[in-house]
Amino acid sequence: MAGIKEVAEEAGVSTATVSRALRGLHHVNQQTRDKIIAAAEKLNYPLTSERQSPGNGRTNSVGVVAPYISRWYFSQVISGAEQALREAGLDLLLYNFSQMKGRERLFQHQLLKGRVDALIVISLPPTEEEFDSMLSLGIPIALVGMDHEKCASIKIDDVAGARTATQHLVNQGHKKIGLMSGRPDDPFNFSVPQDRRKGFMQVLAENGLEWLPSREIHGDFTMHTASRAMDDLLARPNRPTAIFCESDEMAMGAMQALRRHGLKAPDDISIIGFDGHEMAEFSELTTIEQPVTLMGEMAAWSIMERLRKPVLDPPSLVLPTTLVVRNSTRRLSPEEQLL
Repeated sequence: MAGIKEVAEEAGVSTATVSRALRGLHHVNQQTRDKIIAAAEKLNYPLTSERQSPGNGRTNSVGVVAPYISRWYFSQVISGAEQALREAGLDLLLYNFSQMKGRERLFQHQLLKGRVDALIVISLPPTEEEFDSMLSLGIPIALVGMDHEKCASIKIDDVAGARTATQHLVNQGHKKIGLMSGRPDDPFNFSVPQDRRKGFMQVLAENGLEWLPSREIHGDFTMHTASRAMDDLLARPNRPTAIFCESDEMAMGAMQALRRHGLKAPDDISIIGFDGHEMAEFSELTTIEQPVTLMGEMAAWSIMERLRKPVLDPPSLVLPTTLVVRNSTRRLSPEEQLL
């Protein structure tokens, strides 16, 4: 079935203009409006869901819930969602909180009720009570980085991505492999660090490689904390020849620490990250790239389609990741593998 993008292409206008015209808003001349209506009818695009009166109870706003907005991953997802919503003539209301009190106010006191037509939740695993609170709003919900049977979801396979990263190091002859993971006392209980650690451990076990707890450090997904954690690792005996960092920002922090100690990746330690951060290319960082901005766009389009046609089943999409090999990892020589 045709969507708003196809109508826009048929009429030769932007999706934002289509949305404004079909909702009866001003700033669209009659000739353009007629052309858009004709295109919609030709493509069997339902007009009734868009052409509603101002008193229909719609806010023309979509809420986005994120625990952080300054961190790269969250900002990129938000950027993708905002662009798609803006093109459709919808506003984005951002609900950000980095403390648990803000989370309690949002869900327990139902601050979203009557304020938004739909909701996008980014990588924040809600409790069952919080899910019940969200579902009671009776609006379309899209989850990014997680899934639930009653909501649309857009995510990647973090276990598979971590497996690819770790296997890349194994294939290069590394046997002593370290792990830079997230906080063990994470208050939000994010699933991503757990899933990436799981994939890492699976590959070590499958290849018969010894795991020493002393090779794991916690970087909290920021460059600063990762850099300090790497200082700690370098002070320990029997250091690894390679490290899988669960995010690119942590990998870049680890590389900074190496330089501070007069070392270099990959000559002294191979480093691989995860995300596809735009700075990874300039850092020559080998990484697992994920389509972060696209996930935000797809979350926005999924809820807009359900606003247009509420009977649609919420989709569950798993997007692919890609191994991008650069110069922060290298193959060990046969002699080095024996050390």
